[in-house]
Amino acid sequence: MCGIVAISGNSEAAQLCFLGLYSLQHRGQEAAGIASFDRTTGTSHRIRKPGLVSDAIHEKDIAELPGDVAVAHIRYSTAGGAGLKNAQPIRESYRGGHIALVHNGNLTNANALREGLFNQGALFQSTIDSEAIVHLIARSRGDTPDEQIADALQQLEGAYCVLITVGDTLYAARDPYGYRPLVIGALPTGGLMLASETCALDIAHARYVRDVEPGEFIRIRNGEIETVMRLPRIVAEAQPCIFELVYFARPDTQLWGYTVDRARRAFGRRLAQEQGAPGDIVISVPDSANSAAVGYSEQSGIPFELGLIRNHYVGRTFITPTQAGRDFKVRMKFSPVREVLNGKRVVVVDDSLVRGTTSRALVNMLREAGATEVHFRLASPPVRWPCFYGIDMPTHEELIASDKSVEEIRAFLGVDSLGYLSEEGMIECVAEQGETYCTACFTGDYRAPLVDAQQGFAMSSHC
Repeated sequence: MCGIVAISGNSEAAQLCFLGLYSLQHRGQEAAGIASFDRTTGTSHRIRKPGLVSDAIHEKDIAELPGDVAVAHIRYSTAGGAGLKNAQPIRESYRGGHIALVHNGNLTNANALREGLFNQGALFQSTIDSEAIVHLIARSRGDTPDEQIADALQQLEGAYCVLITVGDTLYAARDPYGYRPLVIGALPTGGLMLASETCALDIAHARYVRDVEPGEFIRIRNGEIETVMRLPRIVAEAQPCIFELVYFARPDTQLWGYTVDRARRAFGRRLAQEQGAPGDIVISVPDSANSAAVGYSEQSGIPFELGLIRNHYVGRTFITPTQAGRDFKVRMKFSPVREVLNGKRVVVVDDSLVRGTTSRALVNMLREAGATEVHFRLASPPVRWPCFYGIDMPTHEELIASDKSVEEIRAFLGVDSLGYLSEEGMIECVAEQGETYCTACFTGDYRAPLVDAQQGFAMSSHC
């Protein structure tokens, strides 16, 4: 997934990027980085380190990032692998000037592009698909950075939100399908802030202006939007990723016309209508399922209780890249509240079920804490298909619902009953104005072409 931030036209650009990354920590936990450009000296600066934002970037680091334009990145690695060489921003010098790039998403023609660039003599320093974008810009025959970046973007397939600085000019672009979110805010002290989610604007007291629309390519200088262009690629309709609403985005984020909390409560209410359960209490798998569980409780009339306590010093287990790491974190991450659970029929609401290993361990915890019955409810449909647009579920083998029935999954989890929200119910909760969404992980309906797969390359998922 990753989180990206940019500032233009504010002398505290690096500091504001740091604050934005802090608010986007839920989108990645493996590395953080900021790159700035100082127009007074004509020099670029960068810092990128592994770990959480608070561990990776310190006050002394920010002091070494002067300038009123900056881009920043929080890393969530998947098949591209961890390691500092894959951390962003990417920063290089080329004939157009100093360039820095951050990317959220996943290119479905990354390996095809990479092979073509290799054959042209390109040297790669990382294994991330984002580096190919920089090579495409540098090799473009366009006369200006506008033309060079536009030329590169037209060669990309799949999901991308990119923020690019060339000298003191900031560029922003979002793929024509609009898979990943990108918003624009106005800072109270002057200039513009762009970020993956509106929660990053909030921490900087930036006023939300609008989304970067699918297929838009924007040039910003000195905190002002100078040009708004449309990429020539035309698609029938935008397909933003519904899994952002289901799981990834923060509850206080405004996303595609909905507060994420509002959407998740609606999922929970609809789930209670479709998949009622006999229970004494409703609990959530904190924190991403809290809103859905509240909605389920409101609709069903079963009281909501805090049955699981999350240790917030442990990160998201879903976005930990190895199974061994996920298993270890589950044991540290959740603690059952025995007085709440003992002797109760418990309805557990979670946002989704991907691998099932975390949920199975949680069910065992609830049983050990005295729950007499455990009824598991999912506020989304079964995840049956891998995502090639930026979410870490790249193979069928990792998806429990890809080859198991609901009854088989119920038996694997060890629960008394299991119920999923229907696809129709999910869509109706967030399509009041006829919105359309990418539901490929539930349906297998991939809209952006899977070029690497079609050409015999291994598909990857790394930003």
